[in-house]
Amino acid sequence: MKKRLFLRVFVYFLCISFLLLTNHFHYVIAEAKEMDRPIGEIFSKGEVKFEVKENVWKKVEPSHFPIFQGVKVKTERGEALIRLTNDTHIELKPNTLLSFDQTSRADLFHGSISFRVKPEAEINFKVGNLSISSSRPLQASKGFSSPLATEETIGSISIHSSGAVTVKSLQGSISILDQSRVVIAALSSKDSVTVPSITVKSPPKTMVAQAGGTGSGKSDNDDDNTVYWVIGGVLAAGAAGVGIWALAKGGGDGGDGFFFCRP
Repeated sequence: MKKRLFLRVFVYFLCISFLLLTNHFHYVIAEAKEMDRPIGEIFSKGEVKFEVKENVWKKVEPSHFPIFQGVKVKTERGEALIRLTNDTHIELKPNTLLSFDQTSRADLFHGSISFRVKPEAEINFKVGNLSISSSRPLQASKGFSSPLATEETIGSISIHSSGAVTVKSLQGSISILDQSRVVIAALSSKDSVTVPSITVKSPPKTMVAQAGGTGSGKSDNDDDNTVYWVIGGVLAAGAAGVGIWALAKGGGDGGDGFFFCRP
């Protein structure tokens, strides 16, 4: 009797675990579909390339070309215009390297860019130790603050050969933060500032290359977690089958028969 009760509880536990794993599978699939969606499009003129995989570059077609999260774009003797899905426009000058590790963040490694950001759009430009983004004034309303709709932000970022960075605001407010999220400069319209290289440089990071990677922006931990969930689901399903079989076998001694778990 105690053995049959234990088997029932064990199978209940396995069924609930399997349902939770199934729900996580839906999340993983939705996340994968989101990663496959383009975050914008690029228009190029001259010699412009994008990274297919680590240190392998392919020329960008001069016509409409989709751009995905995690891709790197470099202009050598050409120029490029990137239009993101949030209607942000980024113009890459010659000899510029830009990467989109996240949908709302662009990493500038060298060169110069100009940008035009809508008031409702969110975009953050990372240059070494700096984080550069448009500032939104807050409007208090009934006990809380909400972003105040303003005109679009227009500006530029240039990395000098010395490593210093010049940020210009042609229109709107721009904030420059360091790695500790401390504001080191706040620009209004028609303002500019040059940040010395010692402030721009960030601590070196250890990069682990993945063979055959396509720059999808997913981390190795995400892939490992997905594998663990899949293996866990298979083991749970197998154990559930063993438990049900054992319970059914025990039912031959005058029990209630088969015990089914329905999702």
